Amino acid sequence: MKKYILSVLSIAFLGLTSCTEDIMDDINKDNQHPSPENVSAALQLTDAIMATGFSTVSGDYAFYLSSLTEQEIGVGNNQLMRAELRNSAEWAASTTFNNVWNATYGNLMNIRQMIEKITTGTQGNAEKYDLLGMAQTLEALNFGILTDMHGDIPYSEALQGQENLQPKLDAQKDVYTGILNTLEDAIKNLEKGKDLESAGNQDIAFGNDNEQWMATAYALKARYLLHQLAVTEDKTALLTEVKKAAEKAVELNFKGFLIKEFNGVTCDNPWSAYIRSREYTASSKTVTNLMGTDDPRLPYYIYKTDKSEGGSYQPGDEEIAQVADGSLAYPAWYDLGSQPIHMFSVSELYFILSEVKLRLNEDATTEFQKAVAASVSEIMGWFDDDTDASAYASSLGTPTLQKVFEQKYIAQSVDEQVETYNDLRRVKAMGENYIVLTNPYNTQGGVNRFPERLPYGNSSVLSNPNISSVYGDGYYIYSEKTWINGGK
Repeated sequence: MKKYILSVLSIAFLGLTSCTEDIMDDINKDNQHPSPENVSAALQLTDAIMATGFSTVSGDYAFYLSSLTEQEIGVGNNQLMRAELRNSAEWAASTTFNNVWNATYGNLMNIRQMIEKITTGTQGNAEKYDLLGMAQTLEALNFGILTDMHGDIPYSEALQGQENLQPKLDAQKDVYTGILNTLEDAIKNLEKGKDLESAGNQDIAFGNDNEQWMATAYALKARYLLHQLAVTEDKTALLTEVKKAAEKAVELNFKGFLIKEFNGVTCDNPWSAYIRSREYTASSKTVTNLMGTDDPRLPYYIYKTDKSEGGSYQPGDEEIAQVADGSLAYPAWYDLGSQPIHMFSVSELYFILSEVKLRLNEDATTEFQKAVAASVSEIMGWFDDDTDASAYASSLGTPTLQKVFEQKYIAQSVDEQVETYNDLRRVKAMGENYIVLTNPYNTQGGVNRFPERLPYGNSSVLSNPNISSVYGDGYYIYSEKTWINGGK
């Protein structure tokens, strides 16, 4: 009888254990945050757009490069002071850009998951061609920034997870081929899905306006074609191709690839958050000297929070670089918090057209004036300033390459420093120089201390021998040019 009772109790306890495990399994499920493979690709789009802008376009790359391009001054007696003084321990360290390196590849993993779901038709994503084109456009932009900043990067073997934790480095030339092919695929898919609304309100950039995505893809195509000008033999053919892509973006009424989700109260633009938390940026004389006294953007560029008279500062001034109390002048737009992130501005598109037309010996007056007016009118609008942007643009007269690059440099001082860095290296590789950099620390002891590229992220330097062998002690960034800028 006792054995029978024990048997019954054992069975009962086993049943309870099984029931308890089922309950615990159910409790431990995160139904509010399902894994990426279990959600619709559209639900991943918002994060893909925001991460591209917040982390990659307008994050650490832009913060540091603003000092390198002299569009702002690095101050604060900390990291950006060291960057301003061209401290090699700051610029060549694999830890400096590790966060943005990881964030960008993480975002690309998210984008690749979207693409795979749509191409394989899983999770109800079949034939969402518009969404596929959006994801491909974002992929091209993210890989474009990575290779522009670092040169050769993991590309063909990247994003394979546990299957390949040590991807090879692909030559920048091959990465560029891949980027342009991806943009061609994006354009085809956006055309195929032009009447679809697969993204809905998850598209925080354009609200599922597929024509604007197509315009963006053409604008990016123009950008990445132009980046290759220094290393292309048939420059006329390339410039003609750039012009065709840029004009297609204009034809599609490109309105700028922006993120406008910031309100300056509960959600700040990354530059504003950076200024408010770190106070690491001040106004540069290189910019104000180019602006002159007639530029309507000048008073907003030399803003001071205490409303005293603003000013600008000499790049590489050690005393200024050490100021850490927030008393220096800095661009007023960073104080707004609600300004958009420019992933590709309207002004950049027209500056590209201006440059291309001038190099092709064509009149570029209209495009130049539109480029300048787009920058001025946007900034004036932020501050309810009724200055006539078109009149100012007209006052600049007939454009030359010198004027185009000067005005593009000023316009991109808002948050497009990544592209300015690309421009500075590209024209240098072509034997041209339109922006005179004056930081005395760019050369130290007769040795170049202006990085030709940025160092790889620490996570990959430590774990991937393909990258660590190239990185070495990090000083390769001063001597090894990227392919598009005349290197190997």
